[in-house]
Amino acid sequence: MTAARKTRKPAESSRLSRDDWLDAAFQAVVEGGFDKVRVLGLAAALGVTRGSFYWHFVDHAELIAALLARWRERELAANRSVEGSTTEDPQQDLQAVLEAALSHAGVDLENMRFELALRGLGRRDASVAKMLIEVDQQRLRLFEGKFLRLTNDARSAADLAALFYLAIVGSNQALSRPSSPPQAKEYLRSIITDYLIRRHAVGTA
Repeated sequence: MTAARKTRKPAESSRLSRDDWLDAAFQAVVEGGFDKVRVLGLAAALGVTRGSFYWHFVDHAELIAALLARWRERELAANRSVEGSTTEDPQQDLQAVLEAALSHAGVDLENMRFELALRGLGRRDASVAKMLIEVDQQRLRLFEGKFLRLTNDARSAADLAALFYLAIVGSNQALSRPSSPPQAKEYLRSIITDYLIRRHAVGTA
């Protein structure tokens, strides 16, 4: 433990956990990007002094690193959960993945905005770009495995997984717009299901 951490006042620092600071940093990113993550601003939002921050983190860089690590672990865990959830019907499995992804866009805009900001950061930070590649590759492997069950063809599964991912990313952005019509989600679900799932199932024309 550093000297700075040893001198923190326990009465104030004990009010907040490490996750409280990470939650505040997450919210700051959602509202204004990573440039808005500043210790003084977070302290003001949490109603504490800046000194409380140093009970949990050495500096701003450690806060950002912890925020990124938490996002990565949550995303990889969510992907593993979806990967392990299978039924006897590969079409049904893919439709469930699609529905979860489209619902995510309509309900959990904060996570989507955080990821968009993270991808912006990845364009200028090689370590962030490397982490995003890892998450993207796991997502693609997940989709590829489900499409392999659908098509029984490795090449088709890889191609369809890439198109499926692109369709989900585009749909998420479309559904996040305030002006998105109510029927947009159903339309997107319908065309993705038709063109990328039903038409490629083994035994279909």
